[in-house]
Amino acid sequence: MSTVAIAPIAESLPAFLNTYDFSAIAVIADNHTSKFCYPDVKPLLPKHTLVRIKAGEEQKHLATCELIWDALTRASFDRHALVLNLGGGVIGDMGGFCAATYKRGIAFAQLPTTLLAQVDASVGGKLGVDFNGFKNHIGVFEQPNAVLIDPTFLTTLPERELRSGFAEIIKHCLIADADMWAEIRRRDLDEQNWPALVAHSVAVKQRVVAQDPTEKGLRKILNFGHTLGHAVETHFLLQPRKRLLHGEAIAVGMVAEAFIAFQKKMIDQDLLTQIEEYVFAVYGKVRLSEADVEPILALTLQDKKNRGQQVQMALLDGPGSCAYGIPVTLAEMRRGLAFYSGPNE
Repeated sequence: MSTVAIAPIAESLPAFLNTYDFSAIAVIADNHTSKFCYPDVKPLLPKHTLVRIKAGEEQKHLATCELIWDALTRASFDRHALVLNLGGGVIGDMGGFCAATYKRGIAFAQLPTTLLAQVDASVGGKLGVDFNGFKNHIGVFEQPNAVLIDPTFLTTLPERELRSGFAEIIKHCLIADADMWAEIRRRDLDEQNWPALVAHSVAVKQRVVAQDPTEKGLRKILNFGHTLGHAVETHFLLQPRKRLLHGEAIAVGMVAEAFIAFQKKMIDQDLLTQIEEYVFAVYGKVRLSEADVEPILALTLQDKKNRGQQVQMALLDGPGSCAYGIPVTLAEMRRGLAFYSGPNE
């Protein structure tokens, strides 16, 4: 498992660098983090290379990887070099993937700057890029040397980005901690204790990943809400006016998949109502037209948890508990999306 430090970056980054002797260092950042976060990191580093890429999920593909690999090659990085990924989930996933494959693998550390990356994407060693419109279709499992989380980076985020990351916090509570679920749903978004929730989510994810590093079994519970959520996110990715952030799409998936669990008698009406009411209160409702539904369902057939052509989901089986490998039909998913789009306007 990676070393995870939740502390000011001015403390954690020098301490990390002092434990290794890297031959060279590169910082991968996007046009947002290079402006708002890199100035806090730059003075803490020796001579290094800054690799700046465009921001956004639409940049998370092999062509951008080629730009990163080319920058490392031109800087003559050897196998004793370090890549620091300064950004959200896109930077962490793609920068880590580039490091894990450059010269068959060099060291990398995650410096997550968004709530989504701090509570989920940076921890666990899942790395990859989108391919042919499918999220994280090409990738590897490789643990970073360190994950350095500074909650003060969250002050650079707009509310929509905080809301997106909060979806993964909700997920962690629903699958693993009923008491924390009861606690967070008593508060509005602006009343949440972000440092405490970051630490809680990191602990949940570390505990699960330690038991199943490469997602052969238990780790699949971390995908609750993600079968339909990823499909919704991918579907709208090519529609700029309707594009959703990751957490906004996962919120759709959690409500729809909770309904599927209810229909399978895995959870009761009370828990379904709690999820439905809280998610809609925080996120509102994404409008799904009839024309959206079938393309979304088609995308679930490429989900990485599937076995053959059988869609398999991680579904809640009680408050703070989740089962995995549950076969789900297209008809059940269609009903789940219909429930999400139902009369609760």
